[in-house]
Amino acid sequence: MKLSQLSRKQKKMLVRIISGIVLLAAAFIITHFAEPPKLAEAALFLLPFIVAGYDVVWRAVRNIGHGQVFDENFLMTLATIGAMAVGEYSEGAAVMLFYQVGELFQNIATANSRRSVAELMDIRPDTAAVVRNGETLTVDPSEVAVGETIVIKPGEKVPLDCIVKVGSGSVNTAALTGESLPREVSEGSEVLSGCINLTGTLTCTTTKPFGESTVSKILELVENASSKKARAENFITKFARIYTPAVVAGAVLLAFIPPLAGGGSFTEWIMRALNFLVVSCPCALVISVPLSFFGGIGGASREGVLIKGGNYMETLSNAQTAVFDKTGTLTKGEFSVKKITPHGCTEEELLKLAAAAESGSNHPIAQSLAKAAGEIALPEISEYTELAGRGISCICGGKKVFAGNGRLMEQEGISYDKSPISGTAVHIAADGVYMGVIEIGDTLKSNSVKTISELRALGVKTVILTGDSKAAGEAAAKSLGVDEVYTELMPEDKVVCTEKLIKETRGRSKNGSVVFVGDGINDAPVLSRADVGIAMGAAGSDAAIEAADIVLMDDDPSKLITAFKISRRTLNIVRQNIVLALAIKALVLVTSALGITNMWAAVFADVGVAVLAILNAMRALRKIK
Repeated sequence: MKLSQLSRKQKKMLVRIISGIVLLAAAFIITHFAEPPKLAEAALFLLPFIVAGYDVVWRAVRNIGHGQVFDENFLMTLATIGAMAVGEYSEGAAVMLFYQVGELFQNIATANSRRSVAELMDIRPDTAAVVRNGETLTVDPSEVAVGETIVIKPGEKVPLDCIVKVGSGSVNTAALTGESLPREVSEGSEVLSGCINLTGTLTCTTTKPFGESTVSKILELVENASSKKARAENFITKFARIYTPAVVAGAVLLAFIPPLAGGGSFTEWIMRALNFLVVSCPCALVISVPLSFFGGIGGASREGVLIKGGNYMETLSNAQTAVFDKTGTLTKGEFSVKKITPHGCTEEELLKLAAAAESGSNHPIAQSLAKAAGEIALPEISEYTELAGRGISCICGGKKVFAGNGRLMEQEGISYDKSPISGTAVHIAADGVYMGVIEIGDTLKSNSVKTISELRALGVKTVILTGDSKAAGEAAAKSLGVDEVYTELMPEDKVVCTEKLIKETRGRSKNGSVVFVGDGINDAPVLSRADVGIAMGAAGSDAAIEAADIVLMDDDPSKLITAFKISRRTLNIVRQNIVLALAIKALVLVTSALGITNMWAAVFADVGVAVLAILNAMRALRKIK
C-alpha cells in the first residue's frame, strides 16, 4: 500500500512507531555498552514506551471511567506496565511497540476492506443536469422533482429513475445487476439511477424522487445490513464478554497461587500471568467475524445480489431446500397462444371471447391473448372481477363469462375438457355453457436448467410451487430436472406447502433452512414465511426490494448460485477465523502458564492472529469464479 493512501490517523501512527523504534534501538545500544543504573535504564525504555503507547494507556483509563474495563487496551496496558514494574523494561517497551505495529497493520487491513466495499458501492450520483425554463442547471439530485427533464451525457451516472424521452444509447448496469454487458435504451425505455450512460446523450423524464430511487434504496440496504447480525456474530459478542473477565481472573490466580504454594518466585509467575493477559485479547474474533460478513455482503453487491444482513447470509449458507415460483422466475413469463380448442364455436370466436374477458388484466397470460387476437374488434366488458388463483369473471356481450383454470369451472359447476396439456389452460364458459380451452405456453430462461443442476450438485433439494395445471407443472419440472413439483396451488396453498417443506427440512437437519425464490410481488406471503425470501429480477421493483431478505437485481437465475456460493464461502471464512484464533490462543495460553513461551509469543497470539484473521476476512470481497 502506498504512503499516500494512508489516512491522516494512520500516518501519525506510523510516525510514532518509527520514532519508538529509533528510541528503543538507542536504549538497547546504550544499556548494552554503558550499563547504566536501574533507574536510568528504566527511563531509557520508558521513553519509547510512552511515544508508542500513550494512546493505549489513555484509552484504558478512559474506558475504565466509562465502566468498560475488560478490553484489549486495559489488558495490554496492565501487561506492559506490569512487565516494567518487575524489571523487564526492554520487554515491556518492545511489546507495546510491536503491539502498535500490529494495530497499524490491522487498521490498514480493515480500512482496505471497507474502502473496497465503498468503491464497489460508489454509485450515488453527485449532481443532476435538470432543464428548467430552457436552461440546463446542475443541481443536487435530491432537488429534482418527479416529472422534470434531466440530461445525461455519455460517461455520467444516471442520477434518478427516469424514462428516456429523447435519444438512444447503451447503459452500464453492472453496479446494480452485476451484468457486464451494456443494455441498449431508446425512447420510452426505463433507466434506473446508479447506471452509467456509455454512449449518446439522453434526455429523460424523472419518475421518482431521489429518496425513493433505486440507487437510494440499494445504498440504504447495504448500509443497514450490518445491523442484522448473524448468530456467529452474536455468539462472538457474548463470548468476549464472558471470556475476557474469566481470563483476567485466571491470570490473577496464576500470579499468586503458585508462588504462595512455594512453586517459584512472584516475579516469574507475575510475568507468566502478564503473558496470559496479552493472549486473552479477543480482538481477532471481535473484529474479523463482523468484517467477514461485511465483506461478503459487499462482494455480493458487486455481483448484483443484495443481502440485507449477515443473519440472512448465514441462513442461506445452511439452505437444504430451494423452493421456486415458476412463472417469471424459472421461465421468461413471455406467454403465447399455442393451441385453441373450441367447443361449439369457431377458434376466432373463442379467442375473441377470451381476449375480451381478460382485457382488464395486466397478467402475462392476458397480454398473450390480446396479442393473439391482434386487430380483432373486442366487445365491451363490465362487472370485471379477478378471482385469486382461479381466473376472472365478467359480463361480455350481455353474457356472464368465466375465463380461468379447471378449479374455476368446477366451482361454477361447468363440465369442461380435462385432457392434459403441457402449457397453461384457459377454459372459457359463457352463461354456464363451456366454450372451449386455449393453451398458453411459456419458455424456460436460458440458465434455469443449469441453475437447478448446480443447486442439486451443492446438495440442495429443488421444488416448484405453481398455480399451473398438473400437466403444465410436471412438464416444466421434467424439463428443469427439479426434485418435486406442487401444482394447481392457490396463494395460501403455497404457504402451506412451504411450511410442510420447512418441517421436512428441519427433520433432516436441525439447522437446515428453506429458501423461496419468487418475483417479490405476487408471492409476498411465501417470501415472508420461508427462512429466506429471495426476489429475482427486482431491479427497479420497490415491492420486491421491500418484501425479500435477499434481492437478485436481474432476471438471471444463475445469480442464485452466486448468492449460495458467496454465503457459503463467507461462513467458511468465519469458521476458519474462529478456529484459527481460538486454537492459537488456547495453545499460547497453556504454554504461557507453563512458562514455555514469553510475551513475544503472546503478542503474536493477539495482534498477529488478528491481522491474519482480518486478511483472511478480506477474501470475502473477491469475485466468485
